Amino acid sequence: MHATVDEITDSIYRISTWVPDVSPEGFTFNQFLVVGDEPLLFHTGPRAMFPLVAEAVASVVPVESLRWITFGHVESDECGAMNMWLAAAPNSEVAHGALGCFVSLNDLCDRPPRALEEGDVIDLGGKRVRQISTPHVPHGWEAQVLFEETTGTLLCGDLFTAIGRAPALTTGDIVGPALQAEAMFHATALAPNTATTLRALGDLRPSTLALMHGASFQGDGGRALYDLAAEYELLMAS
Repeated sequence: MHATVDEITDSIYRISTWVPDVSPEGFTFNQFLVVGDEPLLFHTGPRAMFPLVAEAVASVVPVESLRWITFGHVESDECGAMNMWLAAAPNSEVAHGALGCFVSLNDLCDRPPRALEEGDVIDLGGKRVRQISTPHVPHGWEAQVLFEETTGTLLCGDLFTAIGRAPALTTGDIVGPALQAEAMFHATALAPNTATTLRALGDLRPSTLALMHGASFQGDGGRALYDLAAEYELLMAS
């Protein structure tokens, strides 16, 4: 396996590893490094990927300079390596929504995490990330996304998951590939609040969607989120 590094928008880097045996077309595992005075890593990767991802991070900033470690929800590919990152970056903290800290992270983290209240902003120095809770969207009671306000980038976690190899960026359709992956994995919690939550994210009008599995998207991110909400409503009605 090999991790590639691409700057998808100003000072936000996608670190991507393609794993061939997760689906017939393989699967990408992506982390995002937001560079500022206090660098932030969104998604840690699983423990086995730590050496690859750490080497990729080190090509942009020193690993020990990381200040914040965060992710969408508690799952091995999202946060499996978090304690390895805490050890490698002595001044770093895990930051997550208060619910996730209460349910899991206060126990799992080797250092106490910072519990973020709804809408809290972390000023990274040059970048600002806002916490937004999205319970059960796409899955996980403690699910969240982060919105980087200066670039209009939504760090989406598992939203719009797609299979196969993917370029760093696309301006094309990401809804169709997400529906194909959903038909394969059935991973999304199609709940009464799913479409409402997606439309609220669309109201942010993000210009970049940073996807954990698949190509990141540049364009009308709001429209993509509204369209995904509509497709999920159709699935729930069928």
